[in-house]
Amino acid sequence: MPDITCIGRYWPGDSPIHRMDARAKLLLSLAVMAIAFVAQTFCSLAVVAVFVAGLFVLSGIPLGSALRSIVPLIFIVVITALLNVLFVQTGDVVAHWWVITITTGGIRMAAFIAVRLVILLLAMSLLTLTTPTLDITDAFEYLLGPFRRFGLPTHELSMMMGLALRFMPLFVGELTTIYRAQVSRGAVLSKWRVSTLTALLVPLFTSAFRHAETLSAAMDARCYHGADGRTRLHPLSYTSLDRNGVVAVAALLACVVAANFLPL
Repeated sequence: MPDITCIGRYWPGDSPIHRMDARAKLLLSLAVMAIAFVAQTFCSLAVVAVFVAGLFVLSGIPLGSALRSIVPLIFIVVITALLNVLFVQTGDVVAHWWVITITTGGIRMAAFIAVRLVILLLAMSLLTLTTPTLDITDAFEYLLGPFRRFGLPTHELSMMMGLALRFMPLFVGELTTIYRAQVSRGAVLSKWRVSTLTALLVPLFTSAFRHAETLSAAMDARCYHGADGRTRLHPLSYTSLDRNGVVAVAALLACVVAANFLPL
């Protein structure tokens, strides 16, 4: 099992993407994800894919590392694609067996949805790779600030998100360590059987609970009281990088909408 970069792990750098304000990056990332849903053809989806790939080039993060970062979530893409293959019944019939019918429309829709989901995962991965977890947490809490007056526990929600992002790289690291430890003891884990999953998942969750207990004890030892007296981000101020990001995303939206009407 090779080492992989995971969503939630920060990739240090000094690129324009790294230097953008975390709040602006969070909003623009959500905008790019929304634009991916606006794309209704392969041509318009290709525009979004090229834009996201360009952002990775600008950030200095190798595309191979970006693709490895979404490996733990690739099962979502596979399951969604299979569901579309099985349940979309348009176009010509390619194969039929019992109650299962595979059509050209289902294959086309599965490919389209798979590409869209990969783009969404890459956009989310770019945010976490170029922004420290604490900055994402504070940005999330800042943007949810107006809902605090309605009783929404914004600090608790942002803290839960930050812990989830922080634990994902730990899970991957622990899984790699457990895998190597089992192999060094002579275990054969080349096939994903029940015994293989048990040998990996039981120690993994035991380690996860141990990390959670350690974190809880550390927070109690520091007399943690939620949002009281906590250091926060500097006051919101838009820089030229943030303005350029807004312009680039607006241009992307215009290109995607135009590409939707191209005759193919």
